Amino acid sequence: MTDVSDERENLTYPLFGQAVRELAQAIADDGYEPDIILSIARGGLFVAGALGYALDVKNLHVMNVEFYDGVGSTLDMPVMLPPVPNVVDLSQKRVLVADDVADTGRTLELVHDFCRGHVADVRCAVIYEKPQSLVKCEYVWKRTDRWINFPWSVQPPVVRRAGQVLDA
Repeated sequence: MTDVSDERENLTYPLFGQAVRELAQAIADDGYEPDIILSIARGGLFVAGALGYALDVKNLHVMNVEFYDGVGSTLDMPVMLPPVPNVVDLSQKRVLVADDVADTGRTLELVHDFCRGHVADVRCAVIYEKPQSLVKCEYVWKRTDRWINFPWSVQPPVVRRAGQVLDA
């Protein structure tokens, strides 16, 4: 018998392609036509780029938000890192916020609150949403309470930054 705590969601690149197409179809079926896709870096970059192609949206913006500082370790609060998008660029636009996962939801909440009051409409799209997420996303490919292995983050970096020690 497998311990539930050991079970993980394993997203592969091929499955990611399927997930994003299904997510895009759900957005299109809902009739939502975003003017801008706002990616939350880093995991959201993959999602935003793929959704941009699938939904034929070329206007992509990036917000870099730091919250996780290690596996299972977070800062006290998420922090927006520069450069922060100019709200004038988002003014009166339909904005789709894209990320890989809504875990605690605090990062999405920060970005959603940043947009609110400046945009015509803001909605969130994620591949995975966890039950404890503060933000309930409009578009979710799969809901899970498991740890997720993303294909872009399961292996260690191939380069070593100055002063960084990589696990062997």
